[in-house]
Amino acid sequence: MKLEITNLKKSYGDKTILNGIDFTFESGKIYGLIGRNGAGKTTFFNCLNEDVDIDSGYFYLEDDYGKNPLCNSDIGYVISTPTVPEFLTAKEFLTFFIEINAERVDPNKTIDDYFELVQIPKEDQDKLLKEYSHGMKNKMQMLINIIANPKVILLDEPLTSLDIVVQEEIKNLLKDLKSEHIIIFSTHILELAMDLCDEIVILNHQKLELVEKNHLNTKKYKDKIIQSLRDSSND
Repeated sequence: MKLEITNLKKSYGDKTILNGIDFTFESGKIYGLIGRNGAGKTTFFNCLNEDVDIDSGYFYLEDDYGKNPLCNSDIGYVISTPTVPEFLTAKEFLTFFIEINAERVDPNKTIDDYFELVQIPKEDQDKLLKEYSHGMKNKMQMLINIIANPKVILLDEPLTSLDIVVQEEIKNLLKDLKSEHIIIFSTHILELAMDLCDEIVILNHQKLELVEKNHLNTKKYKDKIIQSLRDSSND
């Protein structure tokens, strides 16, 4: 499966954020989208998710059945600050979400299976979500996007404020999901991107640039990425 982006442009007034992006993402890989703060990573995600109007551009999903325009229902979008209904318990929220997405949910999985997937123990499942930590709320946000089974998963700085244990749990979960999804992971932390991702993509000069990674963990490779970021005109 492929996500093809053609001639994506987005400006705010006189400021150009994205300028004629052409890029193809493939399933089976986690793409690390990196760029300096303010480079436009979130704007790029918001364009794909139809949260903002674009100036121009086309998005297509191509699979064994052909090529079709990307739809909002094809996308799961996980943001850094999770938004959950805090007046519900985790179990109530998950039950409600499964009910309204019944046509997309795997009928062979139970609620317990889903909680186990993100390692939320039974003693926490009946707690109100307002009592959850940031990391646990983030797990719930990740979980509902998994349940909805989107073809494209956009992750906007989802691990930045999480402790190391939760980070590792979510990283392992993403690695398990990548074979059947297109995963784009936005971060400004280079080490995190290099540890988790199969490909590194830089938002540079208002375009996406794939950085070849023949020597992923070498100083030369890191230096090339850092230099690309320094050269970015969207500081």
